Amino acid sequence: MGKRMRPHTLTVPKPLIPVAGKPIVQWLVEDIIKVCKEKVTEIAFVIGDFGKETEAKLLAIAKAEGAKGSIHYQEEALGTAHAILCAKEALKEKVIVAFADTLFRADFTMDEEQEGIIWVNRIDDPRAFGVVKVNDQNIITDFVEKPQEFVSDLAIIGIYYFKDGDMLRKEMQYLIDNNIKEKGEFQLTNALENMKKKGTRFMPGKVEEWLDCGNKDATVYTNQRVLELHRKEKLVSSSVKNENSVIIEPCFIGEKVTLINSVVGPYASVGAHTRVENSVLSNSIVQNNSHLKNVVIDNSMIGSHVGYVRAAEELSVGDFSTHS
Repeated sequence: MGKRMRPHTLTVPKPLIPVAGKPIVQWLVEDIIKVCKEKVTEIAFVIGDFGKETEAKLLAIAKAEGAKGSIHYQEEALGTAHAILCAKEALKEKVIVAFADTLFRADFTMDEEQEGIIWVNRIDDPRAFGVVKVNDQNIITDFVEKPQEFVSDLAIIGIYYFKDGDMLRKEMQYLIDNNIKEKGEFQLTNALENMKKKGTRFMPGKVEEWLDCGNKDATVYTNQRVLELHRKEKLVSSSVKNENSVIIEPCFIGEKVTLINSVVGPYASVGAHTRVENSVLSNSIVQNNSHLKNVVIDNSMIGSHVGYVRAAEELSVGDFSTHS
């Protein structure tokens, strides 16, 4: 539902909010596929009731990667294990589980012969995350959900690899069948702990950079980093109508955008059919079919079909004056 991203998630599910011109979940799917040795054959999406348009966009992401797409519904938010189990038909053989509001940067190919990999990132304050503890052999020894006292700074970023998807499914089903909850929910970390006790060896997977999309500021920063990482690609559409405007790259500018007497960038993403007039736009995300005029915007998110027009000011300011 993305409550921390309101009002942007009132009409669009958080994983479909665009950064650098693509939905968050599409970047995530592409990045995961890059680190896999084997071909990904199915991509299962667990969602709420977001309507047929959302479902069609998700299925199109899977199709673009040559994979079968499937939609599964979690009607009530009962925890991470419950959510993943909603796609139990897809939990077989080798499986990657990913929460769709996080991106990462990694320079490796995943070792699919490992029994399990939990991708982690070292952070300063891990109290809001599940964390892992490791031993001298770099094998995970403990999973701890949102510890309020320090036990580890290796935060689980929400991407997991399981060589045996069937075992994962059975352990999560065991939690549901026996009503085993922690903090009122069915937690994936409890299933992982049970798998570990039965002999599954989990290794930590380290990423070079973890990009969160949990709130507006984090999403704007993620947009900046994705633009930086893809700056060598063609991110400005050839259909942009540019009238006396300056584009400072890296930027994403979509199809049939109109720029008039404006400065756009750096680190701006402007969606298709948007019009920007007499404005300065930097380090921000503007979605589709919007109109901005006479504005200076930084560190901002503007949705689709938004009209934000300010009147040009007429001023008479004397010497030694300050106006802020």
